[in-house]
Amino acid sequence: MSEITPELVRHLASLSRIDLDEAEVARFTEQLAVIVDSVAKISQAIDGNTPATSHPIPLANVFRPDVVEPSLSQEQALSGAPDSGQGRFRVAAILDEE
Repeated sequence: MSEITPELVRHLASLSRIDLDEAEVARFTEQLAVIVDSVAKISQAIDGNTPATSHPIPLANVFRPDVVEPSLSQEQALSGAPDSGQGRFRVAAILDEE
């Protein structure tokens, strides 16, 4: 059984500047005791030789090698644009509009 007492819950609430009534103190005492007991059970099940893991199956990157391939020229990329200028796509301003 855990060592969570109503006095401890009141103390933690005071440190957190949370005003609790007696019903909340009783409920939080019970809930925190369950949490602490659960963590203790897990800690007992793990020995010192158990490695920490985030995934049960090892992960590996599956990146393909970078290969330089021909791409569109600037003129080709801008050829389908409704409006362009100075080698860039031209769009209507959306900020600082009056």
